[in-house]
Amino acid sequence: MKDLLYLKDDQIKEFIQLLYYAYRETFSDPREILSKKYFGPAHLRALNLIERNPGINLGELIFKLKITKQSLNRVLRDLIKAKMIKQIQDDIDTRKKNLYLDKEGKTFFEAVYNTQKKRIFNALKSSSSDSVIKFKDVLKKIIDGK
Repeated sequence: MKDLLYLKDDQIKEFIQLLYYAYRETFSDPREILSKKYFGPAHLRALNLIERNPGINLGELIFKLKITKQSLNRVLRDLIKAKMIKQIQDDIDTRKKNLYLDKEGKTFFEAVYNTQKKRIFNALKSSSSDSVIKFKDVLKKIIDGK
């Protein structure tokens, strides 16, 4: 563990490369399912956040995705047209629209999730519980910028 405190540039570059490969492989698994609907990674990220946060409004979604409203509008238009999501006017603030997966969207998301789940599940299953906890901690710190 002590050698981790003195990471060299080559070691950090290797971690960055491994993160890239892990991302690439995890998100290439559902590529065929996504392409049948002419969806890409942006659609999947939006679907994932809406599935994990039912009723999320547009402002929150933009903030979580860290994209512009213009970029999100194109993706949402595609998802609404494909009957993947529905917008429901907020009861308290009628200017807000809350987003939910529609029945078709839930089915589609499950199909995509199941392709990704296999890879992640197998990796976690073949790792020690300590490794899984530490890996999760490291990922959170990368996300939080700590």
